[in-house]
Amino acid sequence: MEREQYRIIIEEGEGEIVEKKSRFIATVKKVETEEEAVAFIDAMKKKYWDARHNCSAFVLGSRGEVTRCSDDGEPSGTAGRPMLEVLLGANLRNVAVVVTRYFGGVLLGTGGLVRAYTQAVKEGLAACVLGTMREGVRLQVETDYNGIGKILYILGSKGIEPEASEYTDVVKLTLLFPIEWKDALCKEFTEVTAGKAKMEVLEEIYYVDKGTLLD
Repeated sequence: MEREQYRIIIEEGEGEIVEKKSRFIATVKKVETEEEAVAFIDAMKKKYWDARHNCSAFVLGSRGEVTRCSDDGEPSGTAGRPMLEVLLGANLRNVAVVVTRYFGGVLLGTGGLVRAYTQAVKEGLAACVLGTMREGVRLQVETDYNGIGKILYILGSKGIEPEASEYTDVVKLTLLFPIEWKDALCKEFTEVTAGKAKMEVLEEIYYVDKGTLLD
């Protein structure tokens, strides 16, 4: 079963393109509420008060429940909507972007505007660090010293680093990984330890997977 997952901004960024002498500056910010998004957009308008346009778009909620966009004086549908489509197409949530345009004296036409605003947002996102919010499970595994090497080998093959390790008369590992891996991993742990490994689910949570990006 495909689990829900989406991207978030780990580190914010800014990108810029120049199209027929017009400058398009994209500023990307992580936001949690509509109030935060509106405050960010207002702040960008104050920062770039002398620009011709400050177009904006944002997406809130794990399922993208709230979306807003503004053309800020550009022809209808040429800025805010294309910007929003880039965010949604990248499966991003809880993110806002403002694209500031300094007019260069040459009209771009509706198609040119759509391309420019789209590309500007992509440049802004390219300057960010993105992570994937995944549904995961935190699992504690207990095994003897004969089994730990085999378990660590399995974890290494999956790219899983233990969150915590405790070596006493037995070895206890705390692991966090995608929930859809749980059954297969538990089966492998049982097989390689001849049934000696003990496993306990500590919690099921959403977590940030920085190493995995969605297609």
